[in-house]
Amino acid sequence: MKQLEEQQQKLVSNEQQLQSRIEAFRTQKEVIKAQYSAAEAQVKIGEAATGIGKQMADTGLAIQRAQDKTQEMQARASAVDELIASGTLEDFTAGGQTQLDKELAQLSSQSQVESDLARLKSELGAGEETPAIESGGDAAAAPEAEPAQAEEQKQ
Repeated sequence: MKQLEEQQQKLVSNEQQLQSRIEAFRTQKEVIKAQYSAAEAQVKIGEAATGIGKQMADTGLAIQRAQDKTQEMQARASAVDELIASGTLEDFTAGGQTQLDKELAQLSSQSQVESDLARLKSELGAGEETPAIESGGDAAAAPEAEPAQAEEQKQ
């Protein structure tokens, strides 16, 4: 009997030790969970304050995409303007100008350039004579006169 009582005492003692270990484990587990939650909250606060959180990063990317699209559209508009200015593309909204109107405008522009050139030659000629400019001007004028005469003969 005495032996049974001793074994029972050991079992009760072991049970109490095991119970206290379980309680210590549960307490430690709860402390770790609380520390993790606090650290997680601290990270979220830090990310929100610095703007590096996932939501803020997504917002930043959306703004960058919008800026990139805007720059791309501005570049395309500029390229189209350059192509229209160079004559590669035709502007159908130009008030219904026909090909003849465009050619007349080009000829008018060329005659303006020629008159400006003649004026500059006369101003330069008044100051001092330079045969190179006069001969260059005569050589340039002669080829232009021949196509004009050829056109008149065709008509």
